[in-house]
Amino acid sequence: MRFFLLLLAILLATLTPPARAVEPNEMLKNPALEARARAISRELRCLVCQNESIDDSNADLAHDLRLLLRQRLAAGDTDRQAIDFIVARYGDFVLLQPPVEPATYLLWFGPAALLIVAAASAAIFVNRRNRTLREPAPLSAEEKRRLDTLLDERY
Repeated sequence: MRFFLLLLAILLATLTPPARAVEPNEMLKNPALEARARAISRELRCLVCQNESIDDSNADLAHDLRLLLRQRLAAGDTDRQAIDFIVARYGDFVLLQPPVEPATYLLWFGPAALLIVAAASAAIFVNRRNRTLREPAPLSAEEKRRLDTLLDERY
């Protein structure tokens, strides 16, 4: 019974839409501008939370970034200009999907490289382990003689 209650709780938690952090006093009166601001804010990372967009975050810095973004859009900036302004202030890290360039190669290709290294290490480990589990080499005449001597002394 507990299992089914836990499963139900997990199912309800995953089906519940996430709470949005945008407060009513932040919203622009123009619905088109507000829609643009919401779309852009989903592309920008909260620098405090780091795993949420500024649209989802309740952090004070995310609130400030949402206000800054809306001010830029209300002043007539295009989407690109508003994003570029924020990136110029906070760097590419503020983007949830930073551009693929030499400075971000580790970010983009690091996980795949780590996976390849881990797979190669596992293959080498298994190969070495299999080699040691094979039939040992036969004893030389000297080794047999020494073994017999040690066994005779023991018994």
